[in-house]
Order: sequence, then structure tokens, then C-alpha cells
Amino acid sequence: MKTEKRWVISFLLITAIAITSLFWKNTNDLENDFLKTSNLNYADIAWLLTSSSFVLLMTPGLSFFYGGMVGKKNVISTMLQSFISLGVVSLLWVIVGFSISFGSSIGIEIDGTTYGLFGNPFDFMFFDNVSTLPHKSIGSTIPFILFALFQMKFAVITPAIITGSFAERVRFISYLLFICLFTIFIYAPLCHMVWHPSGLLGAYFGIKDFAGGTVVHMSAGFAALAGVLVLGKRKDKEHIPTNIPFVLLGTGMLWFGWFGFNAGSAMAANSTAAMAFATTTIASASAMMTWIFFDRINGRKVSALGACIGAVVGLVVITPAAGFISIPKSIFFGFIAAIVSNLALNWKRLKKIDDTLDVFACHGVGGIMGMLLTALFAEGENASLLHGGWGVFSHHMIALFLVAVFTFFGTLILYKITNKIIPLRVSSNSESIGLDLSQHDEKL
Repeated sequence: MKTEKRWVISFLLITAIAITSLFWKNTNDLENDFLKTSNLNYADIAWLLTSSSFVLLMTPGLSFFYGGMVGKKNVISTMLQSFISLGVVSLLWVIVGFSISFGSSIGIEIDGTTYGLFGNPFDFMFFDNVSTLPHKSIGSTIPFILFALFQMKFAVITPAIITGSFAERVRFISYLLFICLFTIFIYAPLCHMVWHPSGLLGAYFGIKDFAGGTVVHMSAGFAALAGVLVLGKRKDKEHIPTNIPFVLLGTGMLWFGWFGFNAGSAMAANSTAAMAFATTTIASASAMMTWIFFDRINGRKVSALGACIGAVVGLVVITPAAGFISIPKSIFFGFIAAIVSNLALNWKRLKKIDDTLDVFACHGVGGIMGMLLTALFAEGENASLLHGGWGVFSHHMIALFLVAVFTFFGTLILYKITNKIIPLRVSSNSESIGLDLSQHDEKL
């Protein structure tokens, strides 16, 4: 078989990265930003190490969740699209992604203060200056390297979520290029704007995103919507999910991992982590039960697939608010998100665009609902409409609009660029025989 030039270039690129890393020297020129080892809290370190492991498990969990839903000839390709993100994004995060996300702010000046749009890509390139010391303003009780690795797992799963929208028709190497572009130009800047201490959306607009409702789920949801519009519909939209037990297994792994995702975002072993742990599981339970009851009153059977989708929607909606609300409110969060996402998933107009695994209806709509409900109910001084008035609520709505525009049109451009370099869609013949065989020469 003749080796295509694009794969040669890819191998040369990973070779160049490996050699560069061998000779890379730590400049250590940001030492004033760090505290002494005496500031480390070993309980916090233990919890963040555990949480990071939990969040890593979510990506294989998503792989099973998606893999069980597609047709038999596309199971392996769909699962690999999620799993490969562990390799691609992890390396990219070390090289430049973390620096763009949490490097010193580069952005716009408002009233004499600089609010970041993205971080300096050279501050932490190749994890330069990412040491075992705690950072003064980011994770002040844990090693900075641990904070960087915890955040890496968030970056890994975000593009993996997108894959469900264009499953069964995307070219694998095009997808690899796209997730690199997405991580650098969409995820990392958005992460900086929301979670960096001087980021535009977090510091200026004051939006609340405890664990990634905006950064992860809204960005993935709108990216999924843009991808569907660019790639178009599948030749054969009708398929029977291959393996419902895979979906159940994946849901369990996601639910388990989400405790690290949300409770770990407290950045400490404290009461906030405990409350986030509780609201996470209760919102998911509420959404799962609401979903199956709502299906039944609309004439649909109670299904394992529906129960799993409902549970994940509950996990999505609670993510931005997990540490900001009480347990009773988390029940309402799960309830209302399940109904809205269920209506979106079964909306005929949305069905027409062929979002294969309904990523926008679940993650996009769930993320929007999470941000909206957080803006309404988040507890704390000047935290929401009920605890601060219309000013804080209007800031959240402006930020919601800005995030939607940035992620949708930004990824739309990235899809177009990717398609110009390497066509995104597989050939009709490859689609017919399935991506497992045509892209990977493997089958169940």
C-alpha cells in the first residue's frame, strides 16, 4: 500500500516534537509567581491526584457511550475518535495548549486593567516553568504540575465530545487536524477567558462556571452543530444502536469520572468539593428519571438508551453550578434540563441536520441551560439574579451570547480550513462499507 504524503508529514511532525523536547531547556523565569513548598496541602494533593484519574476515565467512558450507539460497521472508528484524543490533546497541551490557557494574559484593557483573551503561548511551552511548587493565584495549595495535568483531562474530553455529531462519515486524519486547531484556537482561549484569574469572561463579566459548562459543554455543543452543517447528512441516516450494554457501561464510567470533573474543580479537599460531589449525582439522578417519565407520557417506551442520555444531560447541566447551589436546587436543575434537552433531541428541525448522536441537543443545550440556571440560582454574594440582581444576570447572558458566537463561527472557520487542507468527509464507498474497515482495516 502506498503511503500518503499527509501521513509522512504527520510522522515527521511527531519526530520533530520528540527531538525538540529532548533538547528543551527550562528557562525558569517566572519563579516570582510561585509559593514555597510549605504552602502545599497534602490532602488537597491527594484529592486532585484522584480527581485527575477520575476525569481521565471519562474519555474511555465516552468512547463506550458513543460506540454503543452507532451502527455495527462504525463502532471501532467512533470509539477511536474519542480515545485518540488522549494522545493528541495531551501532547498538544504540554507543548502549547496549557500556556495559551493559563499563561499571562494577552487581551484588551478596560479601565486600566488588562482582561485576557488568551495566555502567552511562551510562558509554559513544553511545560516550561510548570514545577512542583504551588502557583500564587492558580491552585495555591497543590503543585502547579498537578493543576496542569488536571486541566489537561478537561482539554482531552472536549473535542472527544464533538465526535458524536459527525460519527460515521468523517475522515480520521482530517479529524486529527481539526482537534489540534480546535484545542489551540477555541478551547484554550475560552479556557483562559473563563478560568484564568484575569480572563475577560471570568474577571470582567463575572460569569460562574464551576467545572466547565461553558468551557467544555457549550464549546463542544456549538462545535458539533457547526461540524454537522459543514459535513452534511449521512447517506444512510437509519441505524440501530449496536450495543446498548456499551452505552450503559459508558454512562457508568462517565458518571463515576464526573465526580472528579466537578468535585475536583473545588481545587481542594473541602466542603465545596463535598457539595459538588452531592449535587452532581443528584442532578443526574433527577434528569435520568425525568427523561424516562417524559418519554413515556409522550408515547415512547422506557429505554436504557433514554435513561443513559438523561443521566448524562443531568451531569452536563449541573457542571457550571455544582459548587454554587444546594442539593434541592440540583434536583430542579436535572428536571428542567432533561425536559428541554428531550424536546430539542426530538425536534424535527434539529433532526433534519443529522447530528448523529445528538451532541448539540445534549451537550450544547445542556450547557446553555446550565449557564442560564446558574445565572438565576447560584448562591453567594452577587452571584446570580436571586443573589445580586439583574446586573450579574445580564452579564451572564451577554457572555452566553459571546461564547455561542465565538465557538460556533470559530469552529465553522476551522472546519473550512481543515477541509481545504484534507477533505473532512470520507468517500461514498468508504461510508458505505463503514469507517471501521475503510479507515482502520478493523471490524467487530
